[in-house]
Amino acid sequence: MAAVSARLPVFPWDKLEPYKATAAAHPDGIVDLSVGTPVDPVPQLIQRALVEAADSPGYPTVWGTAALRDAITGWVRGRLGASAAGHRNVLPVVGSKELVAWLPTQLGLGAGDQVAYPRLAYPTYEVGARLCGAEPVVYDDPTTDLDPARVKLLWLNSPSNPTGAVLPKEELVRIVAWAREHGILIFSDECYLELGWEAEPVSVLHDDVCAGSYEGIVSVHSLSKRSNLAGYRAAFIAGDAEVLGELLQIRKHGGMMTPAPVQAATVAALGDDAHVEEQRARYAARREALRRALQAHGFRIEHSEASLYLWVTRDEPCWDTVAHLAALGILVAPGDFYGEAGARFVRVAFTATDERVEAAVKRLAL
Repeated sequence: MAAVSARLPVFPWDKLEPYKATAAAHPDGIVDLSVGTPVDPVPQLIQRALVEAADSPGYPTVWGTAALRDAITGWVRGRLGASAAGHRNVLPVVGSKELVAWLPTQLGLGAGDQVAYPRLAYPTYEVGARLCGAEPVVYDDPTTDLDPARVKLLWLNSPSNPTGAVLPKEELVRIVAWAREHGILIFSDECYLELGWEAEPVSVLHDDVCAGSYEGIVSVHSLSKRSNLAGYRAAFIAGDAEVLGELLQIRKHGGMMTPAPVQAATVAALGDDAHVEEQRARYAARREALRRALQAHGFRIEHSEASLYLWVTRDEPCWDTVAHLAALGILVAPGDFYGEAGARFVRVAFTATDERVEAAVKRLAL
């Protein structure tokens, strides 16, 4: 039996371990700004909803409860501007990474098909293509860089991970029109949509982008960042009813069910905006502190108008920058994790605690 793992790239984070050891040896401890994992408490109203649903001995459904679908469709209409969204246009998933990794397989893609994603991108887009035997291809502009006869799945990512770049509404309109003309399915990863700082991210499902029709387009959303729910694996997709209906049938057979307590917690999270604004304020303060400190230390910041990261460079190989910061006890992600085009950048997350961010700022000032 051939090892499926042989199709995959080396797990990138393993390469960072020696630098993590260096940073951890700092007398005041490591400041880990490499992985964008939430560190702040899960809001109490979400915890309560989870606990109150803890007595859930039966199997949950893949499509979720009616209350969950109501919560998702209400959020999609109100927050994304997708006024025509209904229950058939939404589907909960077990965290967005699971969806990204297994989507090409669930769509029936394979040898001869292409899965396209931005030149600088979340590595799991490539992994998903390789898992099913499809060909991963990168683009700067999908409408000019890709062969529309071969691309079956087109990933958009706005706000971008790692760069924090935001696609303007007119760009989304142009790309959607091109993809529809060629019968290419769009999945738009919008997990950082509520974290715009210097730009206002727009969903591919917004009425002004898709003209009120979800044909051929699906957006991906997560509660990991906006609600500190990375540990809950709470996410959902929204868009084309036929595509979601097919995925629902496949996921039923595969037993891909969001646990019932997590479904209840998701309802509570999507029904409350106050905790989102509170978390945004925390991130905004951390972002500003790190932005100023990095620039004073000689870094140049590019893009970074949204998301939970600063995309920075000293115009040197990214691993030299990783080593330099590790010597200060600060761990960051090398840009080449996200593609060759990131070879002279690093990604700096501002998801550490206030105390650790303050420590990083002090070290950068030395």
